[in-house]
Amino acid sequence: MNRALGAGLPNLKYFSEACSAGERIMEVINRVPKIDSDSMDGEILDNISGEVEFKNVEFAYPSRPESLILRNFCLKVPAGRTVALVGGSGSGKSTVISLIQRFYDPNGGEILLDGVGIEKLQLKWLRSQMGLVSQEPALFATSIKENILFGKEDATFDEVVEAAKASNAHNFISQLPQGYGTQVGERGVQMSGGQKQRIAIARAIIKSPRLLLLDEATSALDSESERVVQEALDKASIGRTTIVIAHRLSTIRNADIIAVVQNGQ
Repeated sequence: MNRALGAGLPNLKYFSEACSAGERIMEVINRVPKIDSDSMDGEILDNISGEVEFKNVEFAYPSRPESLILRNFCLKVPAGRTVALVGGSGSGKSTVISLIQRFYDPNGGEILLDGVGIEKLQLKWLRSQMGLVSQEPALFATSIKENILFGKEDATFDEVVEAAKASNAHNFISQLPQGYGTQVGERGVQMSGGQKQRIAIARAIIKSPRLLLLDEATSALDSESERVVQEALDKASIGRTTIVIAHRLSTIRNADIIAVVQNGQ
């Protein structure tokens, strides 16, 4: 008995360390974030028009609080119009997209949707009003149909097809042996860049968002793929408030307003 206890004593410190580590892990698991995506609190607006306004916004990322990304930033996006944000790398363009989706709250100023501060709105509802297409779309290792349905899980197959037609994706999907049942592979490896983007556009617009956010959506494509995808984006933006971030002139030539972002302003 004594011998067994003696053999176990050296391991007691590991149990103690494990208990301490477990407490810290549980603190992280149980932590409620400041911006809680599961919270059902907040207002829900009826029949929104989609006007977005930044009023004297200041923002720095929590990891670099001393480095302001946006300084007294002001921008008004009229409902149903397309605004292009241009500027050098690090000027704060993509930060604008992140703030609209409320991944972060500004350090100062306010962001309004139809005149209401977005921090007062129910977060789940707010994000449901937005469709995002980024430079590298996130496709999952399932079928084209299922990837589009991630935008609106209760959509009918007819809605999937309509979204694909609106994004210039229906023709190439119909030519595939398995059609909408075609597996895209991990991260869409079985699809070309242009095909992935058109699937991502279909996923973004299937829920009929009032706001369409395009973050360098064509920058990684060749000229022919860019042309087809840009046509799809132009169609998708009709009747929606659209914010475009781009470097290429071809991407922003149809914008109603072009805003230059420089030094966070």
